[in-house]
Amino acid sequence: MPALGPCRTPFRVLPTDLDLLCHVNNGVYLSMMDLARVDLISRAGVSKRMRARGWYGVIVAETIRFRRSLTLLQRFEIETRVLAWDERAFLLEQRFLRGDDQVAHALVRARFLSRDGAKVTPADVLALGGSPSPPPDPPEWVARWNDEQSASRGIEVEPNGPA
Repeated sequence: MPALGPCRTPFRVLPTDLDLLCHVNNGVYLSMMDLARVDLISRAGVSKRMRARGWYGVIVAETIRFRRSLTLLQRFEIETRVLAWDERAFLLEQRFLRGDDQVAHALVRARFLSRDGAKVTPADVLALGGSPSPPPDPPEWVARWNDEQSASRGIEVEPNGPA
């Protein structure tokens, strides 16, 4: 599997995933996305090296759009892929797929921190996997979303520029 994805992580809806309306609780989607990102890091072969350095991931921002419901015992996959990165964070796309049907779609801005307080850049993480290549240009709508996230944190950015 390529280090930047896509990575497909299989799931099945369990009773504990459901809300009072008997479909997956909105907050559970976010927890499932966490697991799928861990799967991507593990399959990319960098998980152990990151832990040895005391690096861990944190979510800076995420946005999810729901199209369909997931209900008890349904099988589905989360497809996770890195779209781009800047000097501070990765931009990921996560899609919930039930067969060919897209159930939900999410955009995530994720950073890595170090337990010893050292700065961890996307370039540092990519070097662990042997792919310190320059970032691809994100799709325009992803760049706009990223700019909006930076603006909401009070960070000035050039239009479509990194934050």
